[in-house]
Amino acid sequence: MSEPGLRARQPKAIQNALAVLEAAAHAGPGVTAQQISDALGMPRATTYRLITLLVEDEYLVRLPDLRGFALGHKVAELAGVGTAPSLTPLPRAVRSVLAEVRSAVRAGVHLARYDADGLRDIDVDPDFPLLDEAALRAAPGSSAMGRLHATGGASALQVGAFARGFGCLALPVLGERGELVAGLTLSAPATRVESPGDALGHLRAAVARLEPLLG
Repeated sequence: MSEPGLRARQPKAIQNALAVLEAAAHAGPGVTAQQISDALGMPRATTYRLITLLVEDEYLVRLPDLRGFALGHKVAELAGVGTAPSLTPLPRAVRSVLAEVRSAVRAGVHLARYDADGLRDIDVDPDFPLLDEAALRAAPGSSAMGRLHATGGASALQVGAFARGFGCLALPVLGERGELVAGLTLSAPATRVESPGDALGHLRAAVARLEPLLG
C-alpha cells in the first residue's frame, strides 16, 4: 500500500521533521539523506520528502558540493545564535558587489566588519549560511576571519576547523590608512579554498570595489 501523504497538521509529520533536524545536528555538516534515514529507521521516501521541505523553509541547507546537508540559519535563529543585525542597512552599492561576486563564484561569500567590539558579521550569504554558527561564535580565533584579524590584514585560510572537508579563505578589506576594516570570506569545500582558481580573482575584484565603500 502506498504511503499516505504528509500534511503539516499531522502531529506525526511535525515529530518526524524535528527528528530529522535532531539527526542532522548530531551528525554535523555533510550528513546525507540516506544517513538520516538509517539513523532514524525512517522510510527513505519520507526522509527525502521532509528534507526537501526543510530545505525549502531554510531549516536545512544543501552544502555547496551537493554531497550533504547542514543546519540552516532558521535553526540558528531559534537557538539564539543568529547573526546580529547590522545597525544600519548595507548601502546598495555594497549589496550589489556582494550579489555579483556570489553569482560569479557560486559558493558561500560572507562579509564581516572589524570594530571596537571585535568581529561582527554584517552580511552572511543567504544561499550558503555559516555551517556551524554556534562553534564559530565560541571560537572566533579559529575562523579565517579571526585569523585575518590576528595577522593584521594578510589573507587567512582555515580548513576543517568547523566542518570536515570544508574551509574558508578570508581576504582583507582595508581603509584609507591601510587599516583592516572588514573581511570578505569564501566558504566552500576544502579543495576550493586551498586552490581557489578563478574565484580568487573575483574575490580580489570585489575587495577592490568594497574598500572605498567600507573604508
